[in-house]
Amino acid sequence: MQFINRSHRFFALAAVLILLGSHGVADSQSDSVAGDTMGMLVTPEWLYQHLNDSDLVILDCTVYMEPDSGGGMRAVSGRARFEEGHIPSAGFADLTHDLCDVDSPLGFAMPTPEQFCAAMGKLGVGDDSKVVLYDAYNSVWSARVWWMLRWIGFDRAALLDGGLKAWSAEGRELSTKPADHAAKKLTFNLRPETIADRDEVFEAIRDDAVHLIDAMPAPHFRGEMAMYGRPGHIPSADNISALVLIDDSGRYKSDGELVTMFTANSNDRYITYCGAGVAASSTAFVLTRLGFKDVAVYMGSLQEWAADPGNPLVVDEN
Repeated sequence: MQFINRSHRFFALAAVLILLGSHGVADSQSDSVAGDTMGMLVTPEWLYQHLNDSDLVILDCTVYMEPDSGGGMRAVSGRARFEEGHIPSAGFADLTHDLCDVDSPLGFAMPTPEQFCAAMGKLGVGDDSKVVLYDAYNSVWSARVWWMLRWIGFDRAALLDGGLKAWSAEGRELSTKPADHAAKKLTFNLRPETIADRDEVFEAIRDDAVHLIDAMPAPHFRGEMAMYGRPGHIPSADNISALVLIDDSGRYKSDGELVTMFTANSNDRYITYCGAGVAASSTAFVLTRLGFKDVAVYMGSLQEWAADPGNPLVVDEN
């Protein structure tokens, strides 16, 4: 199988993330407020009150998309900007290197569970830790790390609702001090059902009990633009763009608004996809938080699917 040029792939991902940064109309609702319980989504106030918890590990997961010399785009680790200022005590989770398979032709390819656990352990995440993840871009990058933690069987993780933007908007301090977490051992109890591959997606096209969710912007879903070589969407997929999950502040919309977007049985199987399994992780996070029981992310997504002419794509003609 031939894969599209990395520059084109990263340009496509950048376009999606630019769109993600400019959409939304409603209010959000977080699981955790001032209490001790950490849900799947926490507020800046909750995080501020728990900064000194001995078992808490905060991780910045930001990736930036920047122009390259060849006229395309490249994924750049957010580490340099993290070092200029981050939430106090936070470490940096690098999705461009430590938390991906750098030898894969696919961008942001999944590492092995052993590699992932080793990298997270170096960041101070152990079996008894609780983890809060954030980024500077509407939680799509932190949602990707959250989903990987779910994949290895770790459930003590939350997203900071609104990410770095929400933290800073409340006037809370940033720090340049490096994280001081001792390395820990993180073990895995793998949930393979949380990750879908090309073959399962192909079978899902004809299976009414499996719902494919395309998390790309609506124009891309309809085939009006082609970010991954060929236009269109995977047959039978519904378009619930990651754009519509968030409000103007970058926070997730209220549960009441979100649940109306997903009308099928919450016990059915859902598979989300996008371009590289990033925005799709945010959609999968929302589904899981709303109580959907059987959710997976197709990590290869359109960068893999569209590269093979044997994988069908549908263009809407209306």
